[in-house]
Amino acid sequence: MSDGELIDKVPHRVTVIPEERAGSRLDQVLAEQFPEFSRSRLQHWIKQGLVELDGRPCKAKEKVRGGEAVSLRPLLQEEVDDLAQEMVLDLIYEDDALLVVNKPAGLVMHPAAGNPDGTLLNGLLSHHPPLKQVPRAGIVHRLDKETSGLLVVAKTLQSQHRLVQQLQARSVKREYLAIVQGQMIAGGTVDEPVGRHPVNRLRMAVIDTGKRAITHYRVVQRFRAHTLLRVNLETGRTHQIRVHMSHIRHPLLGDPLYGGRLKLPSGANEELQQALKVFRRQALHATRLELTHPETGETLTWEAQMPSDMQQLLERLEKDVEQ
Repeated sequence: MSDGELIDKVPHRVTVIPEERAGSRLDQVLAEQFPEFSRSRLQHWIKQGLVELDGRPCKAKEKVRGGEAVSLRPLLQEEVDDLAQEMVLDLIYEDDALLVVNKPAGLVMHPAAGNPDGTLLNGLLSHHPPLKQVPRAGIVHRLDKETSGLLVVAKTLQSQHRLVQQLQARSVKREYLAIVQGQMIAGGTVDEPVGRHPVNRLRMAVIDTGKRAITHYRVVQRFRAHTLLRVNLETGRTHQIRVHMSHIRHPLLGDPLYGGRLKLPSGANEELQQALKVFRRQALHATRLELTHPETGETLTWEAQMPSDMQQLLERLEKDVEQ
């Protein structure tokens, strides 16, 4: 099947332009009347001639009078052409609108240079083939390859549109557990813009030209030279927690990009030293996710325990404190 080839047709839709919307652009009104579809998708269908206004072709920018009859013939097309690959997914929740997966550390989100397959997206396509009809196979937010934890995936266009709206409105609550270097005295907030590093394009950085990024954190447990934090994101920038923690000089333990050279605590027992040496990923886990269900409006919350590698590391840090 070629890119963009028709793969499904959804029911014909009709509506009437509200009188109070007289003078508004057609595409704006349609986005309100058909919230299950994005405005850009509606504009594309208008160009394809799939939308009629009082039985005639129309343009996205034209002004409506109010009272016109609208006919929409939605066409769903293949949005992704990646391979479906069987994969064991740790599904926390699933219904007709969405699913929540507990991603393990080491799993890449989607195919890219250097990772053509074997990604979460490939596994999602195998688990639920209709996700080919949804952009990015329903993935609406991301976790770094070596970050573990909870992710929500939209199973329909309508769900994806509404979940993206929630993310943009900052109403989705995401809580992480992080082990950082150094002993922190109290929690706080980092409100610093994050953007692409001006020299190293693989890194992000706190930079004046970046986008606003807000990270809240509080202390859960202190160790001799490390701290366990609960971190809440108000925004969702690339590498946000990693960059912000590094900016305040408490980088994530094991972070290969922002953590700097490994520092072994003075006087640490051999067991802890070895545990620190072999922990080669950022100690970050998305432990809690809360959002409004895109169809029912119900507030849903999920939690996932830390993976075994982080739990074992915490045990070593606790034993070191006791000595």
